[in-house]
Amino acid sequence: MSTTTNSAELKIASVQMVSTADLQENLSAARRLIAAAAADGAQLVVLPEYFCLMGLKDTDKVRARESIGKGPIQEQLSDIAKANNLYLVAGTIPLEAKDPSKVLNTTLVYNPVGQQISRYDKIHLFGFQTTTERYQESETIEAGNEPGLLQISVDGIEWKFGLSICYDLRFPELYRALGQVDCHIIPAAFTYTTGKDHWEILLRARAIENQSYVLASAQGGKHQNQRRTWGNSMLIDPWGEVLANLPEGEGFISGLLCKDKLNEVRSKLPALAHRKL
Repeated sequence: MSTTTNSAELKIASVQMVSTADLQENLSAARRLIAAAAADGAQLVVLPEYFCLMGLKDTDKVRARESIGKGPIQEQLSDIAKANNLYLVAGTIPLEAKDPSKVLNTTLVYNPVGQQISRYDKIHLFGFQTTTERYQESETIEAGNEPGLLQISVDGIEWKFGLSICYDLRFPELYRALGQVDCHIIPAAFTYTTGKDHWEILLRARAIENQSYVLASAQGGKHQNQRRTWGNSMLIDPWGEVLANLPEGEGFISGLLCKDKLNEVRSKLPALAHRKL
């Protein structure tokens, strides 16, 4: 891939959406936003959780499920990655599960020639209930059980990414299990209620404690099903500084991963080397 950055940097971007109940409308919006990020120089782009479908009811995603390697969603994602000559971390899509009444909520990654090169099935399933809101992902989603990693080489430089999804963010042991990475990628659809109190502090904590970049891609607005998501897609550096943020609405943020910055933070405060447990 051609790049305008130096040999120790990688330009990455996070797309924010307000997805609807129309699958093709969402895929078209994703294609448009990814193309804009690519035109801005992004070499790797991330989509949010549920980017392809925010159904009117939870079971809508079960009807839209695909088997791995087959189906219009995966075909279009492959085409988008190839058309824009970039790595695409494709948020989450519904894949067939062992239980026919459920799906796996899965992140698939495509390389610049459109090949699927990595996969992560969401492990931690969101449950939340108040007098006005109720979410129980386990009713329609089957949990994954394997942590997800992505390793790529761009212009001879190796980059390692941890893959996690939304509610996973609350479980720091998952990030420890992934080991040392350059960047944690987190597609999400955080609720407005939990996001306003917890989103940024959790993202910054994961960056600080793992001394890595964090790139989060979020849903950000009011959806047709009346769900309201928090937005605030962010890029955070290994010191915990927010480098880019999109509060709400659709669009994208971008920035650089820098090996020198990673090395600087890890050398001046070698917390990862100081671990005892």
